[in-house]
Parts: sequence; structure tokens; C-alpha cells
Amino acid sequence: MDFIKMRHFLFFILLAGVTYLFFTILQPFFYPLFWAAILASIFYPTYKKIKAKTKSPNFSSALTLVLIFFIIVLPLVLISTLVIKETLDLYDAASNNSHQIATDLQNFFSAVQSNSIIQKLHINQTLITSKLTELAQSFTGFILLSAKIITQNSLIFAGMFVVMFYALFFFVRDGEKLLKELMHLCPLGDRYEKILYDKFTSTVRATIKGTLILGLIQGVMGFGMFFLAGIKGAAVWGVLMVILACIPALGCYFVWLPAAIGELIIGNTGTGIAMILFGTVVIGTIDNLLRPVLVGRDSQLHPLLVLFSTLGGLATFGISGFVIGPVIASLLLAFWEMYDQYYKKDLDNNSTVV
Repeated sequence: MDFIKMRHFLFFILLAGVTYLFFTILQPFFYPLFWAAILASIFYPTYKKIKAKTKSPNFSSALTLVLIFFIIVLPLVLISTLVIKETLDLYDAASNNSHQIATDLQNFFSAVQSNSIIQKLHINQTLITSKLTELAQSFTGFILLSAKIITQNSLIFAGMFVVMFYALFFFVRDGEKLLKELMHLCPLGDRYEKILYDKFTSTVRATIKGTLILGLIQGVMGFGMFFLAGIKGAAVWGVLMVILACIPALGCYFVWLPAAIGELIIGNTGTGIAMILFGTVVIGTIDNLLRPVLVGRDSQLHPLLVLFSTLGGLATFGISGFVIGPVIASLLLAFWEMYDQYYKKDLDNNSTVV
């Protein structure tokens, strides 16, 4: 009996060790595999519709990858190229026109200094002007540094992209089979495995549909507004609006409102007022109109939990964290739900018997 226990103990030790080594090997490919799984879960219904007509799993999976390439990948490549180009132009403009920025700010303070409220504040115009000029240069420098990092690591990015697409082919084709195998090996039982799966898929749908798509819509509108207003770096500001729209408690107005105020400062009153009206009436309300349609009942997390899980995910995992953070939070709630449904009831039953 002792020998059997020792053999079982040794087996689980070896199993844990080999599993740890396997995941250590896969660690460099975590992000491409993660996004392959995300895209596979999103486009799996499309794959099933194609497969129902073609009757060929390989051809259907390949055709699904072609759709993903033209719907997601190609637009991202074009946008990234445009953003990098405009980032370089924006950095040069900010570096060469620092004196113009200071002059515009001085003109603004001169225009409002007659206001009695402004006079009571005793604003140090020179200090504010210098700090805002430094802030503009620092911000554009950060954008330029990010662009350089992306371009310098383009070879690594291309390799990871190939890994993601290769894995995506099999995730789309064999995803359902792989999921059933994992659920079969999982010792929790079908009921609790389904809870975990439902939490994962609902959180991914809510994050992608309710956050990223809305952010993209607002970013495109912001790009159009900046482009029509003649503001340099319209693509950069549009992408920044997408990023801020994906972070709860923040929003696109952190981009378009300072830009509108800047237009008012330099004397473009009509443009500034038009930007404020468009940003408030159109961009500001699009979230309230489209979020119930896009998200539906998928979002099951408390807004406060969404905020901290998103911010923590971004700080820990980078840009992928806006999905990973809420997923981890939803899985945590799923385990607490299991505890409430099974273990807590089991404890209650034992206490009743006693």
C-alpha cells in the first residue's frame, strides 16, 4: 500500500515537473498563442458556416484565416504605417515649433488676463508656458521612441505573427476538439468546466465587442475630426483615442478636448467650437448608444472590477492586458462561484449532519 502511494506521488511529481517545463518552453510564445485563441473563439462561428458549405475542414480554416487577414491584419498594418509616418512628422513639428507654441500660449494669456477671476488666480504665465512646451516635447518624444521600438523589433514581431497565424489555423480547425480534450482531462467536472468556459468566452466577447470595437469607432471619428480640422498627426491622435477608450474611467475626451481648447487658444474659434460640439454630441454619446447593442448580456463584471483588472492587466501584460486582465478577474469570480455552489454547500451539509 505504501509502495502504491509512493508510486502515485512520484507520478504526480513527474507530471507537474514535465508540465512546468512544457509551459516554460511555451512562455516566449504566450502572446501569439493567446491572441490566436482569442481570434479563434471570435471567428469560430464563421468557420462553422463556411465548413457547412465546403465540407472541408482544412479549406474552411484557411478561408477563415484569409478573412481574418483582410478584416483585421491588413487594416492594422496600414494604420500602423500611417501612424509611424505621422509620428515622425509630429515630432519634427513639435521640436521645430516650440517657440510658436510658447507664442500662442502667451497670446492666450494676454487675451484672458483682463478677466477678474483669472487675475485673482495669480497665474505664473512663464512657468505654465515652459511646462506645457516641455510636456508637448516629452509626449511627442515618447511617441517617437515607441515607434522606434516597434520598427526595431519588426523582425521579432513578424516571427510572432507567423507563429500566431500558424497556431490560429489549428485553433480554428481543431478548437472544439482540443477544448473537449482539455475538459476531459480537467478534474473539476463538466458542470464547473462549463462555468469556466462560459466566463472566458463572455468576457472576451464583452471586451472585444464592447471595448475595442467602440474604441475603434470613436478613434475613426476622432481621426476624421482632426483631419478635417487640419491638425497634424490625425492618425496618431485617433489611435490614442482608441487606446484611452479601452480603459474604463478614461475616455476619448482626454484627447479631443485639449485639442479643441488648443484651437481656441491659437485663435481658431470656429474650429475649436465645432470640435467641442462634435466631440460632445457625437463621440461622447456613441458609447451609450452602441454599448448595449454590441455588449448585450456578455458583460458580467462590476465596473470597478473592470477598471482595476484592465489597468492592472495593461501594467502587467502590456497592450494585451486590456483583455487578459478582465479574463483573469472573470475566472476568479468563476472559481468563487464554484466554491459557493459546491464546496460551501458541502460544508453546510456536513455541519447539518453534525
